[in-house]
Amino acid sequence: MQSLALIAPLIILLPSLGTFINFFWGPKLNERWSSLIGITASASTFVVWLVLFAYLNGNYYQPAIVDPPILDGWIRIPSIGLEIPWQQRIDTLSMAMMGFVTFVGTLIHIYASGYMHGDPRFSRFFAYLNMFLAFMLILVSGNNLLMMFVGWEGVGLCSYLLIGFWWDKKHGVGIKNSNAARKAFIANRVGDFGLLMAIFLAFWTFGTLDFYKPTEVTNPHMMETLASGGGHGEETPAAEEGDHSEETPAGEEEGEGDHSGSAALMVSLTSDLTLEQEGDHGEEAADSHGEEGHAGPVIEHTDNAHLAFNQLGIFAQAEKLAKLGEGETVDRGDGTTMGRMVNFGAFELDIDTVITLITLFMLLGAAGKSAQIPLFVWLPDAMAGPTPVSALIHAATMVTAGVYMMVRANSFFYLAEFSSLVVTIVGVLTAIIAGYIAIGQFDIKRVLAYSTVSQLGFMVAAVGIGAYGAAMFHMITHAFFKALLFLGSGSVIHGVEHGHHHAHEHKHNDHGHDEHHAEEFDPQDMRNMGGLRRKMPITYATYLIGTLALAGLYPFAGFWSKDEILADSWIAAIQDGKFAGFIALGLFAAAALTAFYMWRQIEMVFHGSPRTEAAEQASESVWTMTVPLIVLAVLSLLGGFLNIPSGIGLFSFGLQGIFGEHTLSTWLEYSVLHLHVASFQPLIAIISLVLAVAAIILANRIYGANKAINSEGLDPLEANPASRRVFALSNARLYWDEMYDRLFITPFKRVAAFLANVVDWAFLHDYFHDTVITKGFNGIGRLLSQPVDLGIIDGTVNGFGRLARWISGGLRRTQTGYVRVYAVALLIGVVAVIVFMLLPVLQG
Repeated sequence: MQSLALIAPLIILLPSLGTFINFFWGPKLNERWSSLIGITASASTFVVWLVLFAYLNGNYYQPAIVDPPILDGWIRIPSIGLEIPWQQRIDTLSMAMMGFVTFVGTLIHIYASGYMHGDPRFSRFFAYLNMFLAFMLILVSGNNLLMMFVGWEGVGLCSYLLIGFWWDKKHGVGIKNSNAARKAFIANRVGDFGLLMAIFLAFWTFGTLDFYKPTEVTNPHMMETLASGGGHGEETPAAEEGDHSEETPAGEEEGEGDHSGSAALMVSLTSDLTLEQEGDHGEEAADSHGEEGHAGPVIEHTDNAHLAFNQLGIFAQAEKLAKLGEGETVDRGDGTTMGRMVNFGAFELDIDTVITLITLFMLLGAAGKSAQIPLFVWLPDAMAGPTPVSALIHAATMVTAGVYMMVRANSFFYLAEFSSLVVTIVGVLTAIIAGYIAIGQFDIKRVLAYSTVSQLGFMVAAVGIGAYGAAMFHMITHAFFKALLFLGSGSVIHGVEHGHHHAHEHKHNDHGHDEHHAEEFDPQDMRNMGGLRRKMPITYATYLIGTLALAGLYPFAGFWSKDEILADSWIAAIQDGKFAGFIALGLFAAAALTAFYMWRQIEMVFHGSPRTEAAEQASESVWTMTVPLIVLAVLSLLGGFLNIPSGIGLFSFGLQGIFGEHTLSTWLEYSVLHLHVASFQPLIAIISLVLAVAAIILANRIYGANKAINSEGLDPLEANPASRRVFALSNARLYWDEMYDRLFITPFKRVAAFLANVVDWAFLHDYFHDTVITKGFNGIGRLLSQPVDLGIIDGTVNGFGRLARWISGGLRRTQTGYVRVYAVALLIGVVAVIVFMLLPVLQG
């Protein structure tokens, strides 16, 4: 069992292999083989996840840290003591993420095999999907911030490639797709700046980027629970709500651990051991067990008190520093000490301030990746990509990264009260504003896109009030029903497109001309739909389940997860008196808006009569598209029972006996130190249900009975003078893009044009280059060539030449050719030499 975790690298390697094969050999393969490779690579990651899940359950939920071969010494600079290993962390939090990423991702791959049929870049699409999956799994399985950042950037790259996948479509569509991809890329770069700053600050402060060290206990409270006989399955949540501020040790209620007496192996849970360490420890423990003659496993309780400061990860270090008093220090374990003040060279900051800055930078990163105010503008435009991409981005991968990062960093946010308040405000505002904008949209996918932004706001707000478990719970259920809705919308678009083609052929045969080729038809516009309930019964039934789940109706999955966030908000506000809790109660408005715009969509798409020939001729999608819908519909119906609250009796249909109460939260608590769960709040549940039902009834009265679009093609809210302005503002998306255009894009373009035309071209090129450099060079060149080179240097050299010629001319006259002259000259020379030699004697 211990060695099962060693297969963890496969969860990244297998989709990478699928990417490699489809990217290089895909064009030579047919669609069947390309899709088979892509689906197999994705499905195999889910199989790996099942094995890892078995490992985690068999190891008392204690994490494994796996060092893949080759990458062990990823970044290592011994001279400065820098070591950042490429380590995968297999714990309950990363496993929760990997579970729905691999499962939902596989369903999306299967769906894509039918949806992308006939696309000329079919194999490349599957290569990109596999690559997206691989980077997302790097992101969630990394044990340090830098590895997480690698996955973070990787999913950003994949989203750019996939959103702009149809960059070459005609009639200007390809340009729009390319612009949407660039928009996503740039908006995410702003968020990436925030995450990078958080990473730099964390490394400067703690000297490491590891979440937890291999020998570190993640949650000592859960260790205590296991040691006292609590544990798997029967655990009582650590801090059953009623008091957010107190961290009550988990499992106070006693219960029979399902491990008691179930294994002969004695397992020491003294730390998050690596596999090898665990194995060794296990053997020693087994020997000990044999000597002492015990029948069952023995759980030893410990915490991190025996570890030196520098043997702790960033979260434990932060908690230790934050507890220090004024002037107190802690021994780092390397002969140095550290206090509350963090030195940044020219200045120093208190650890609370540093953590606040880190969390605010993390929030900026999450705002980019999880589409929160003010960086949410890219997500609705991401609909330009094929529908499977939309489903993958919105449900299983990219947008969940920001929420995951904040939940992983729960220790930081727990210590940063101001940052948590800002997180709550951002989440609630995003949920309400995006919900309002969704009401006025006609594009079926754009409505879902704003719905995703709104639901992400729920999750972010939950993080802000400290409801980390509720945020993860809603993320998982949202993955089920949002993937269902996006794939369902793809099925609708697919059916309407085929209906349009069918009507087109029919018209062609009747009239014998192609005037319809010039007609503009948008298969995603809900005004072109209607009456699809009978044409596409499977799509309708599953879409209805997804809608009710998203609206938060009992007993669908969204009811349980949304109720837990609202219950946490209620408890934080009323019982704990937290200001953030009161703000989070604004989520009730977002919940009502969700139910309203989703039922509006049902009425416009499926109910009433078909409003176009395309809708009239639409037909049900192929099985490769409908089967994933059915599976996701089942999960959207039953997924909420994974984490039902305690004390709801018959309302859980007895399924609490199967799934357990607070199962997911308790499971996550082994990895999320400050996780707590909310007890069932009947009043909150009733209020949220009443709001959702009332919103659905209101939407039915406005859009039902074939009133979704009037004879003039207007929405009822658009046609009504009383609501026209409100609808117009929603339809215009609050002019958010226009505001960005006026505040940032237009000034940026003007500055860019000034820099390009005036600074670069007119000044640097025309003036500086042509005038200063070229003319100056020519002037200096002329100066050097004429007076200096020709006048001085050449004149000097020529002067020597003339001097030599003059001297040689004079000497030439001495060469007469007569022997007597040479003899006299020789005589004179000999006399001169003799005189010269006798000169000292004559002088003496």
